[in-house]
Amino acid sequence: MTPRAKICGLSTPEAVRAALDGRATHIGFVFFAKSPRDIEPEAADRLAEPARAAGVKIAAVTVDPDDVLLDRLMATLKPDFIQLHGRETPARVRQIGVRTGAGIIKALAVSDASDIEAARTYETVVDHLMFDAKPPKDAILPGGTGSRFDWTLTAGRRFERPWFLAGGLDPWNVSEAMRLSGAPLVDVSTGVERGPGLKDAALITAFLDAVRRA
Repeated sequence: MTPRAKICGLSTPEAVRAALDGRATHIGFVFFAKSPRDIEPEAADRLAEPARAAGVKIAAVTVDPDDVLLDRLMATLKPDFIQLHGRETPARVRQIGVRTGAGIIKALAVSDASDIEAARTYETVVDHLMFDAKPPKDAILPGGTGSRFDWTLTAGRRFERPWFLAGGLDPWNVSEAMRLSGAPLVDVSTGVERGPGLKDAALITAFLDAVRRA
């Protein structure tokens, strides 16, 4: 079975190749200056070429993007999805979808059950939801911190859109996370790195192998 997984925050050909060889279904590039995974759209476009050829979906990861960035991303990378990690309201999410014509993944920070329920307001304006761990109060990044939340919070719940589980996943815990949460899709970034922003091809392979076995 093909892993139902997205490898996020890619920045090197070696990392992209590991994701494709492991048959990830999605890859992501980060466009947020404060992130160690930040990359220029033109560089991401070059890295994405083999993924396009393989039919792997490409996500542009953003935080409260303005229209200038959105237009630049669509003119260069032409992603299949815009992934939103900021404070975007449902109205803004709908606007971004209309402006770009891309699919939308809306990430929601989770610490308790009320955060899961908040996803209901986005279901009609997105293609995918993503439940990510709420970062520490002093964090400068809205995601990619390696934090995790109680995976049982999503167990048995039904949503109108397919959803990703994110936050603190790695090759050693992703199988358990999928079992406890019921997640149909998973997303990893920090958990396949040997340092901030430095993807490890062996860890990417191990993660996708674990998803396949789950």
